[in-house]
Amino acid sequence: MAIYLDNAATTKPCEAAVSAAIKMMTETYGNPSSLHKQGLAAELELVAARKIIADSLAVTPNELYFTSGASESTAALLRGLWQNFGKRKNGIITTTVEHPSVKETVNVLEKLGAKVTRVAPDKDGKFYPEDFAEATDDNTLLCTVMHVNNETGAIFPIKEIFGAVKRVNPGVITHTDAVQSYMKLPLKAADINADSITISAHKVHGIKGAGALYIKKGIRVAPLISGGGQERGFRSGTEAVPAIAAFGAAVKTLYPDTDKAYKRTEELNKNLRKRLSEFPFITINSPVDAIPYILNFSVRGIRSEIMLHFLESKGIYVSSGSACSKGKGSGVLTAFGVKDRDADEAIRVSFSRETVELEKLVAAICDGYESLQKNR
Repeated sequence: MAIYLDNAATTKPCEAAVSAAIKMMTETYGNPSSLHKQGLAAELELVAARKIIADSLAVTPNELYFTSGASESTAALLRGLWQNFGKRKNGIITTTVEHPSVKETVNVLEKLGAKVTRVAPDKDGKFYPEDFAEATDDNTLLCTVMHVNNETGAIFPIKEIFGAVKRVNPGVITHTDAVQSYMKLPLKAADINADSITISAHKVHGIKGAGALYIKKGIRVAPLISGGGQERGFRSGTEAVPAIAAFGAAVKTLYPDTDKAYKRTEELNKNLRKRLSEFPFITINSPVDAIPYILNFSVRGIRSEIMLHFLESKGIYVSSGSACSKGKGSGVLTAFGVKDRDADEAIRVSFSRETVELEKLVAAICDGYESLQKNR
């Protein structure tokens, strides 16, 4: 029986999501822009999903836009803001440890003339609001900081960071990549001082192909895709109704149990940390106060890819870091102060609501360490 522990990359769709997608593909398959009965039925599904997800963020449905995923949401926001305001304000504040969807888009905008300030973690691996406030001035357009790091699980104090930035310049637009925190941590837009939030369906037991972007009312963002005017003109193109309906179904089904799932995962993480700490050849890279859904550690002397494939041979699926890096080092662990050797030997285990078996993982890691060391 396979043990899947790569949930930060993607999760198994829940039954409610699968059922909703199948229904939209086999029964309610009309184009939501069509004026006939089938089109109206599809449109009503979009309306329902939008309200469910908007309510979970404590925003209005008119402030939520559906996209193909989190990467598109981020690109649409950053590029759209730049197109509208870049000639007047060109300052962007971000961090050195963002997900590639933010990092690479910011790099593109920098080449177009953006003045980018990248705040690095302190020597203790923490971020402090005053560092972001210090980087803010009258020219600052945007501050984009992730909520939870996808490689270590580190939780960033975005409420305090965004609050500090806005005290210096109230006009700064704040954005958070909340892909790894949505449906895990409390996430209400006003509570975290966020003007924009990016989330993804397939990270919360929905299906791939749907994401959502919250943009606070009154903030003008140029559309990334022009055409038929779908998503109130922000994102033209026929909506992926099966994926969106599945997104709404997953949130409706699982959101009420968020706190319960967190506590259960917290206990799993605590037990795994304790077990791994018993072995001198293992170094834990995730901070103690990281989100419990992610645990990053290094196995001394065994490169990440080698250990990953050994565990795979035992039916255990983990990651060597961000799935988007395709095995290439992202530099995130090094930025957090992890030694280069440990970064090369890092394994990321990520949990979901379905995770139950961890002792087999521990046994397999020990087995791998012994057998792989002998073959070096």
